[in-house]
Amino acid sequence: MLMVIKLLCLVATLLVSACSGPLAEYAAKPSEGVLPPVLNPITRVNETLRQMPPPERKVAIAVYKYADQTGQFKPAEGVQQLSKAVTQGATSVLIKALQDAGNGSWFMVVEREKLDNLLKERRIIADMRNVYLGERKINPAALPPLKFAGILLEGGIIGYDSNTRTGGAGARYLGVGGDVQYREDTITVYLRVISTKTGEVLLSVVAHKTIISVGIRGNAFKFIALDALLEAEAGFTTNEPAQIAVQQAIEKAVHTMIVEGAARNVWTFANKTFQDNAISKLDEEQALALGLRASRNKKVNAAKAAAPRNGWKPVVKSARKPAKAAPPKTRKEKVKVAAEMTQ
Repeated sequence: MLMVIKLLCLVATLLVSACSGPLAEYAAKPSEGVLPPVLNPITRVNETLRQMPPPERKVAIAVYKYADQTGQFKPAEGVQQLSKAVTQGATSVLIKALQDAGNGSWFMVVEREKLDNLLKERRIIADMRNVYLGERKINPAALPPLKFAGILLEGGIIGYDSNTRTGGAGARYLGVGGDVQYREDTITVYLRVISTKTGEVLLSVVAHKTIISVGIRGNAFKFIALDALLEAEAGFTTNEPAQIAVQQAIEKAVHTMIVEGAARNVWTFANKTFQDNAISKLDEEQALALGLRASRNKKVNAAKAAAPRNGWKPVVKSARKPAKAAPPKTRKEKVKVAAEMTQ
């Protein structure tokens, strides 16, 4: 009994010393996680957007709200998710894409999403200068007028289609096997360019991005001896981030908007040779998309024509039926006909 009491006292002493020593300082520090924070990756679409040559004149543009118009929640099995399927900050993504175009040489983006906050702050500046400096009129040097935009951008994320294509493959032999599964989702964004002077819709652009999710799994369930069972399982899953997919779709829409706007004389490149080549590439891309769709429709129509129809029978035109004989008139003729029928 005495030994147990001594052991408990020793443990208590160690705990007190640990709580007041370096271990306590280490435990009190907040965890920084395993991986450090990094900058957002520059995608190939973003790199192409940055490398665009400047326009003849910088375009003032405004974005009020670029919202999620799908209203869909995250797909889940068996439970209802309250989180949205796509990001709710698409306006910030669009503004960043506009600022990246031509490394900032294409668009002068003015703040409109949080316009109330901006106007409140400007009002505070005017009131403070009135109270402390006695300014009855606004000094343009201290508070210059707000810039206005000649182009207004509207649109949003208009589609999130989950499980557009699913599939997989697997095999097992003598208790050892594996399988691969994949799934495709599609995000669609829409962008509309409007003239603030006339309200005319100058052009519209639609772009989509496919999200691929892949899962690989292997397992073993086998008796390696009479009384020894081996059971093992391993696998991993990779999912494309939905936020990166939205970013790529918006960047593609902005790139297409710039080129198509140059083709419709909404704005122009300073480098006319690059402009002609970009328009030609856009026409080829659209023609390729239309060609693939036409080829797909042609194959479907050919398959329908080659497939046998249910209940289909060849139609054969029959020869003209012979005219019916005139009915007998006299009693003698009637008797003769009745005798021939009974034979």
